[in-house]
Amino acid sequence: MPLSSLMENVTVYRWWQAPFAEKKLEPLLHRPDLAAARRVLDVGCGPGTNTRHFAAADYIGVDLNPDYIAYARRRFGRLFIVADVRTFEPPSGEKFDFILVNSLLHHIDDDGTHQILRSLAGLLTPEGHVHILDLILPDRPSLARAVARWDRGDYPRPAEAWERIFRSYFDPVLTEPYPLGAWGVTLWNMLYFKGRRRREA
Repeated sequence: MPLSSLMENVTVYRWWQAPFAEKKLEPLLHRPDLAAARRVLDVGCGPGTNTRHFAAADYIGVDLNPDYIAYARRRFGRLFIVADVRTFEPPSGEKFDFILVNSLLHHIDDDGTHQILRSLAGLLTPEGHVHILDLILPDRPSLARAVARWDRGDYPRPAEAWERIFRSYFDPVLTEPYPLGAWGVTLWNMLYFKGRRRREA
């Protein structure tokens, strides 16, 4: 069975993510953004991996996989919706001051990534921020590059390519690369991008 099919299974996905889930959020865990969030959209939320960090906020998790969403609803009792974020319309047309895109876009080709980010820019409040965390494709052969290619995401990108795409839709507030690994070993690097709605010149 292909890895991509295996990862659609909730149990397999949670097992694979267990060593990395909190480490992926490391850039956010030491900043006030999580505690200050009031209205949260968790894009590609999977089986609710990040939900507990938003206990005090109004929260919506969105994912295409109905099995992930069914599991998240049972476990967390929050609002989870099966939807394609490119066409997602929130209840009552609400907007969000905190949009999280955690390790999603390296699964999406360039056209889809641009569609997603364009849609998210329209869902962000003027004072809100998007928080994007994703896998950096190393520019030289290495263990990190092999792991990046092995992961079921077919579209990891170099840091410069990520930044160029993100800046097409958001004004940058912070861009920060950081290592990700387990058991004391760095397996690959991630990029954290925090941005706000673009101000027209």
